[in-house]
Amino acid sequence: MEQEMRRSQRDYSLAFKLSVVEQVEKGEMTYKQAQKRYGIQGRSTVLVWCRKHGLQDWTQPRGPSKRRATMTNKPSKPLTPEQRIKELERQLKEEKQKSALFETVINIMRDEHGVTVKKSSGKLSLVVKSKD
Repeated sequence: MEQEMRRSQRDYSLAFKLSVVEQVEKGEMTYKQAQKRYGIQGRSTVLVWCRKHGLQDWTQPRGPSKRRATMTNKPSKPLTPEQRIKELERQLKEEKQKSALFETVINIMRDEHGVTVKKSSGKLSLVVKSKD
């Protein structure tokens, strides 16, 4: 008899977990359907992923009538401090990436095209050097 290998949560990649959580939160499938479809062992594995990586508020107990309201993208309650911190950290990461992109563009404009970008009193101005 062939024995089935048990997998732990660490065996799944973060991208896979996030994909499953997104599908469950969008209502494309229930967590039980996701477990069956992807062969995820453990009765609460997908729920743990949803609580850890999802966008829903898991701090309040939900009844059957409230479940459908949480599946929409309209947050009915303010975020908990932990969720707010997570959201702000995500926004900060995005802003840092944008800043790095803009710095790279400015450096390329200066080094390869001779264009200087100056910022004064909240306005940007471009100074093009002639190549004479």
